[in-house]
Amino acid sequence: QVQLVESGGGLVQAGGSLRLSCAASGRTFSTYVMGWFRQAPGKEREFVTTISPSGASTFYADSVKGRFTISRDNAKNTVYLQMNSLKPLDSAVYYCAANPRRVLTMSIMGYDYWGQGTQVTVSS
Repeated sequence: QVQLVESGGGLVQAGGSLRLSCAASGRTFSTYVMGWFRQAPGKEREFVTTISPSGASTFYADSVKGRFTISRDNAKNTVYLQMNSLKPLDSAVYYCAANPRRVLTMSIMGYDYWGQGTQVTVSS
């Protein structure tokens, strides 16, 4: 069982930056694929990015490629999402998620554990 707690959301102007953090409980964090998803009002939850257990492999949605960076610190049981050049369309609740199957996936169904989400609002 893994518990995930996101932090770092807030209000930022277009073009600005935010860094989200997701702290995980449990001793097996370093074995999990971690992912970030987001959900805007009235829309389905969508994939943002994912990272392998070691951090060596990452994958991004086209909409954030080149602007967002995922990273992790296994010693701190934490995964990060650095978001630069933010746009109003990036406004959403951002969720981190854990996947115990060691396979990078964009599918929501591939993640067993979810945080409560943190709100990101980008003003124009």
